[in-house]
Amino acid sequence: MSVVSIKPKTSSKKETKKEIIYDAIIVGGGPAGLTAGIYLGRARMSTLLIEKALPGGQAILTEIIENYPGFPLGITGPELMQKIEEQAVGFGLKIEYGEVAEVNIKEGKENKVKMVKINNQEYKTLAIILASGAEASKLEVPGEEELRGRGVSYCATCDAPFFKNQKIVVVGGGDTAIEEALYLTKFVREVTIIHRRDRLRATKILQERVFANKKINFTWDSVATKILGKEKVEGVLIQNKKTGEEKEIFCQGVFVFVGNVPNSKFLNEIIKLDKKGYIL
Repeated sequence: MSVVSIKPKTSSKKETKKEIIYDAIIVGGGPAGLTAGIYLGRARMSTLLIEKALPGGQAILTEIIENYPGFPLGITGPELMQKIEEQAVGFGLKIEYGEVAEVNIKEGKENKVKMVKINNQEYKTLAIILASGAEASKLEVPGEEELRGRGVSYCATCDAPFFKNQKIVVVGGGDTAIEEALYLTKFVREVTIIHRRDRLRATKILQERVFANKKINFTWDSVATKILGKEKVEGVLIQNKKTGEEKEIFCQGVFVFVGNVPNSKFLNEIIKLDKKGYIL
Protein backbone atom coordinates (compact mmCIF):
# COMPACT_ATOMS: atom_id res chain seq x y z
CA MET A 1 0.00 0.00 0.00
CA SER A 2 1.54 3.24 -1.11
CA VAL A 3 1.21 6.46 0.79
CA VAL A 4 0.48 9.53 -1.25
CA SER A 5 1.52 12.84 0.22
CA ILE A 6 -1.04 15.49 -0.53
CA LYS A 7 -0.06 19.08 0.04
CA PRO A 8 -2.82 21.23 1.50
CA LYS A 9 -4.20 23.74 -0.93
CA THR A 10 -3.23 27.30 -0.30
CA SER A 11 -6.21 29.57 0.01
CA SER A 12 -6.57 31.38 -3.29
CA LYS A 13 -8.58 34.03 -1.47
CA LYS A 14 -5.61 34.78 0.78
CA GLU A 15 -3.27 34.96 -2.20
CA THR A 16 -5.65 37.23 -4.05
CA LYS A 17 -5.90 39.51 -1.04
CA LYS A 18 -2.12 39.89 -0.98
CA GLU A 19 -2.11 40.83 -4.64
CA ILE A 20 -4.74 43.57 -4.38
CA ILE A 21 -3.38 46.95 -5.37
CA TYR A 22 -5.87 49.73 -4.79
CA ASP A 23 -6.07 52.70 -7.09
CA ALA A 24 -6.03 54.88 -3.98
CA ILE A 25 -5.84 54.64 -0.21
CA ILE A 26 -7.28 57.49 1.84
CA VAL A 27 -5.82 58.01 5.32
CA GLY A 28 -8.48 59.66 7.48
CA GLY A 29 -12.25 59.34 7.56
CA GLY A 30 -13.33 62.91 8.24
CA PRO A 31 -15.34 65.08 5.83
CA ALA A 32 -12.38 65.49 3.45
CA GLY A 33 -11.51 61.80 3.37
CA LEU A 34 -15.10 60.66 2.86
CA THR A 35 -15.65 63.26 0.14
CA ALA A 36 -12.54 62.01 -1.65
CA GLY A 37 -14.02 58.53 -1.37
CA ILE A 38 -17.21 59.69 -3.09
CA TYR A 39 -15.33 61.18 -6.04
CA LEU A 40 -13.03 58.18 -6.44
CA GLY A 41 -15.92 55.75 -6.15
CA ARG A 42 -17.91 57.56 -8.82
CA ALA A 43 -14.83 57.38 -11.04
CA ARG A 44 -14.91 53.59 -10.57
CA MET A 45 -11.53 53.56 -8.87
CA SER A 46 -10.88 50.90 -6.24
CA THR A 47 -10.46 52.81 -3.00
CA LEU A 48 -9.71 51.94 0.62
CA LEU A 49 -10.24 54.42 3.44
CA ILE A 50 -8.37 53.92 6.70
CA GLU A 51 -9.84 55.45 9.88
CA LYS A 52 -8.55 54.92 13.42
CA ALA A 53 -11.82 55.73 15.20
CA LEU A 54 -15.23 56.55 13.71
CA PRO A 55 -15.85 58.03 10.26
CA GLY A 56 -16.74 61.70 10.46
CA GLY A 57 -13.75 63.18 12.22
CA GLN A 58 -14.31 66.17 14.47
CA ALA A 59 -17.60 66.89 12.70
CA ILE A 60 -19.31 64.06 14.59
CA LEU A 61 -18.63 65.98 17.81
CA THR A 62 -20.56 69.01 16.56
CA GLU A 63 -24.04 69.47 17.98
CA ILE A 64 -25.47 71.45 15.08
CA ILE A 65 -24.06 72.44 11.67
CA GLU A 66 -25.84 75.48 10.25
CA ASN A 67 -23.62 76.46 7.33
CA TYR A 68 -23.76 73.32 5.20
CA PRO A 69 -25.86 73.86 2.03
CA GLY A 70 -29.14 71.99 1.76
CA PHE A 71 -30.13 72.02 5.43
CA PRO A 72 -31.88 75.35 6.15
CA LEU A 73 -32.68 74.32 9.73
CA GLY A 74 -29.25 72.86 10.31
CA ILE A 75 -28.24 69.25 10.87
CA THR A 76 -26.32 67.53 13.64
CA GLY A 77 -22.74 66.57 12.96
CA PRO A 78 -23.35 62.82 13.40
CA GLU A 79 -26.36 62.89 11.06
CA LEU A 80 -24.51 64.74 8.32
CA MET A 81 -21.46 62.52 8.50
CA GLN A 82 -23.58 59.38 8.48
CA LYS A 83 -25.20 60.55 5.23
CA ILE A 84 -21.81 61.31 3.67
CA GLU A 85 -20.43 57.94 4.78
CA GLU A 86 -23.44 56.11 3.33
CA GLN A 87 -22.99 57.98 0.06
CA ALA A 88 -19.30 57.08 -0.14
CA VAL A 89 -19.87 53.41 0.70
CA GLY A 90 -22.69 53.34 -1.84
CA PHE A 91 -20.16 54.18 -4.53
CA GLY A 92 -17.95 51.28 -3.47
CA LEU A 93 -15.65 52.81 -0.86
CA LYS A 94 -14.16 50.18 1.45
CA ILE A 95 -13.37 51.19 5.05
CA GLU A 96 -10.82 49.57 7.35
CA TYR A 97 -10.29 50.59 10.99
CA GLY A 98 -6.92 50.99 12.64
CA GLU A 99 -4.11 53.43 13.27
CA VAL A 100 -1.52 53.78 10.55
CA ALA A 101 1.74 52.25 11.74
CA GLU A 102 3.80 52.74 8.60
CA VAL A 103 3.66 54.40 5.21
CA ASN A 104 6.13 53.45 2.49
CA ILE A 105 6.29 55.70 -0.54
CA LYS A 106 8.65 54.15 -3.06
CA GLU A 107 10.42 56.52 -5.41
CA GLY A 108 11.33 56.00 -9.04
CA LYS A 109 9.36 55.24 -12.20
CA GLU A 110 9.70 51.49 -11.72
CA ASN A 111 8.32 51.61 -8.16
CA LYS A 112 4.85 53.06 -8.45
CA VAL A 113 3.31 50.89 -5.73
CA LYS A 114 3.01 52.39 -2.26
CA MET A 115 2.17 50.71 1.04
CA VAL A 116 0.15 51.58 4.13
CA LYS A 117 0.33 49.32 7.18
CA ILE A 118 -2.30 49.00 9.92
CA ASN A 119 -2.95 46.22 12.43
CA ASN A 120 0.07 44.28 11.05
CA GLN A 121 -1.63 44.20 7.65
CA GLU A 122 -0.05 45.80 4.59
CA TYR A 123 -2.22 47.43 1.94
CA LYS A 124 -0.81 48.34 -1.46
CA THR A 125 -1.90 51.24 -3.60
CA LEU A 126 -0.92 53.43 -6.53
CA ALA A 127 -1.76 56.64 -4.67
CA ILE A 128 -2.19 57.82 -1.09
CA ILE A 129 -4.50 60.68 -0.12
CA LEU A 130 -3.67 62.17 3.26
CA ALA A 131 -6.77 63.44 5.06
CA SER A 132 -5.74 62.58 8.61
CA GLY A 133 -7.14 65.77 10.11
CA ALA A 134 -6.18 67.20 13.47
CA GLU A 135 -6.72 66.80 17.19
CA ALA A 136 -7.26 69.31 19.97
CA SER A 137 -4.26 71.37 21.06
CA LYS A 138 -3.28 71.16 24.70
CA LEU A 139 -2.59 74.02 27.08
CA GLU A 140 0.63 72.32 28.20
CA VAL A 141 0.23 73.58 31.77
CA PRO A 142 0.64 71.76 35.11
CA GLY A 143 -2.38 69.68 36.06
CA GLU A 144 -3.77 69.34 32.55
CA GLU A 145 -2.55 65.85 31.74
CA GLU A 146 -2.92 64.61 35.33
CA LEU A 147 -6.60 65.64 35.46
CA ARG A 148 -7.57 64.71 31.93
CA GLY A 149 -10.80 62.75 32.15
CA ARG A 150 -11.26 63.94 35.74
CA GLY A 151 -12.56 67.39 34.91
CA VAL A 152 -10.33 68.34 31.98
CA SER A 153 -12.04 67.82 28.63
CA TYR A 154 -11.69 68.73 24.97
CA CYS A 155 -15.23 67.84 23.90
CA ALA A 156 -18.38 69.44 25.31
CA THR A 157 -20.66 67.23 23.22
CA CYS A 158 -19.04 64.18 24.80
CA ASP A 159 -18.77 65.28 28.43
CA ALA A 160 -21.26 68.07 29.16
CA PRO A 161 -23.83 65.76 30.85
CA PHE A 162 -21.25 64.90 33.54
CA PHE A 163 -21.20 68.53 34.73
CA LYS A 164 -24.88 69.14 35.34
CA ASN A 165 -25.48 72.24 37.52
CA GLN A 166 -21.75 72.79 38.03
CA LYS A 167 -19.38 75.69 37.35
CA ILE A 168 -17.25 75.28 34.24
CA VAL A 169 -14.35 77.14 32.64
CA VAL A 170 -13.88 77.26 28.87
CA VAL A 171 -10.46 78.27 27.56
CA GLY A 172 -10.47 79.82 24.07
CA GLY A 173 -12.17 82.48 22.00
CA GLY A 174 -12.67 81.06 18.51
CA ASP A 175 -15.71 79.48 16.88
CA THR A 176 -15.22 76.08 18.51
CA ALA A 177 -14.80 77.53 22.00
CA ILE A 178 -17.95 79.64 21.68
CA GLU A 179 -20.05 76.87 20.13
CA GLU A 180 -19.02 74.49 22.90
CA ALA A 181 -19.62 77.08 25.62
CA LEU A 182 -23.14 77.65 24.32
CA TYR A 183 -23.76 73.90 24.29
CA LEU A 184 -22.50 73.56 27.86
CA THR A 185 -25.10 76.05 29.12
CA LYS A 186 -27.77 73.42 28.46
CA PHE A 187 -26.31 71.42 31.34
CA VAL A 188 -24.14 73.53 33.64
CA ARG A 189 -24.94 76.34 36.07
CA GLU A 190 -22.27 78.80 34.95
CA VAL A 191 -19.60 79.10 32.25
CA THR A 192 -16.56 81.37 32.48
CA ILE A 193 -14.75 81.92 29.20
CA ILE A 194 -11.04 82.71 29.55
CA HIS A 195 -9.56 84.40 26.49
CA ARG A 196 -6.07 85.73 25.97
CA ARG A 197 -7.29 88.71 23.95
CA ASP A 198 -9.69 91.56 24.72
CA ARG A 199 -12.20 90.42 22.11
CA LEU A 200 -13.45 87.16 20.65
CA ARG A 201 -12.25 85.72 17.34
CA ALA A 202 -15.51 83.86 16.76
CA THR A 203 -17.90 84.80 13.95
CA LYS A 204 -20.38 87.60 14.59
CA ILE A 205 -23.44 85.36 14.80
CA LEU A 206 -21.80 83.27 17.52
CA GLN A 207 -20.70 86.38 19.39
CA GLU A 208 -24.27 87.67 19.40
CA ARG A 209 -25.49 84.42 20.90
CA VAL A 210 -22.80 84.10 23.54
CA PHE A 211 -23.09 87.71 24.76
CA ALA A 212 -26.86 87.24 25.08
CA ASN A 213 -26.51 84.11 27.23
CA LYS A 214 -26.88 84.96 30.91
CA LYS A 215 -25.07 81.83 32.04
CA ILE A 216 -21.81 82.94 30.42
CA ASN A 217 -19.28 85.47 31.72
CA PHE A 218 -15.83 86.44 30.45
CA THR A 219 -12.30 86.93 31.73
CA TRP A 220 -10.32 88.88 29.13
CA ASP A 221 -6.60 89.24 28.39
CA SER A 222 -5.86 86.15 30.47
CA VAL A 223 -4.31 82.73 30.11
CA ALA A 224 -4.63 79.57 32.18
CA THR A 225 -1.30 78.76 33.82
CA LYS A 226 -2.28 75.81 36.01
CA ILE A 227 -5.23 73.50 36.54
CA LEU A 228 -5.88 72.97 40.22
CA GLY A 229 -6.98 69.81 42.00
CA LYS A 230 -5.68 66.44 43.19
CA GLU A 231 -8.23 63.74 42.42
CA LYS A 232 -10.41 65.98 40.24
CA VAL A 233 -10.53 69.55 38.92
CA GLU A 234 -11.09 72.13 41.63
CA GLY A 235 -10.15 75.31 39.80
CA VAL A 236 -7.88 77.16 37.39
CA LEU A 237 -5.03 79.55 38.05
CA ILE A 238 -5.05 82.36 35.49
CA GLN A 239 -2.75 85.27 34.75
CA ASN A 240 -3.64 88.61 33.20
CA LYS A 241 -1.29 89.16 30.26
CA LYS A 242 -1.32 92.93 30.63
CA THR A 243 -0.92 93.35 34.39
CA GLY A 244 0.68 90.04 35.36
CA GLU A 245 -1.91 89.63 38.12
CA GLU A 246 -2.78 86.06 39.06
CA LYS A 247 -6.03 84.75 40.49
CA GLU A 248 -7.86 81.48 40.98
CA ILE A 249 -11.21 80.63 39.47
CA PHE A 250 -12.98 77.81 41.28
CA CYS A 251 -14.76 75.33 39.02
CA GLN A 252 -15.48 71.64 38.58
CA GLY A 253 -14.48 71.34 34.94
CA VAL A 254 -12.13 72.87 32.36
CA PHE A 255 -12.90 72.61 28.65
CA VAL A 256 -9.99 73.47 26.38
CA PHE A 257 -10.51 74.81 22.84
CA VAL A 258 -7.30 76.55 21.78
CA GLY A 259 -6.88 75.26 18.25
CA ASN A 260 -5.71 72.01 16.72
CA VAL A 261 -2.54 70.14 15.83
CA PRO A 262 -2.30 67.94 12.72
CA ASN A 263 -2.31 64.15 12.98
CA SER A 264 0.91 63.75 11.05
CA LYS A 265 3.41 62.00 13.32
CA PHE A 266 3.30 58.87 11.16
CA LEU A 267 4.66 60.95 8.26
CA ASN A 268 7.80 62.18 10.03
CA GLU A 269 10.26 60.03 8.10
CA ILE A 270 8.79 60.31 4.60
CA ILE A 271 7.43 63.84 4.12
CA LYS A 272 8.79 67.20 5.18
CA LEU A 273 6.80 68.75 8.01
CA ASP A 274 7.11 72.14 9.65
CA LYS A 275 7.64 72.60 13.39
CA LYS A 276 3.90 72.39 14.03
CA GLY A 277 3.49 69.18 12.05
CA TYR A 278 1.94 70.63 8.90
CA ILE A 279 3.04 69.27 5.52
CA LEU A 280 5.40 71.61 3.68
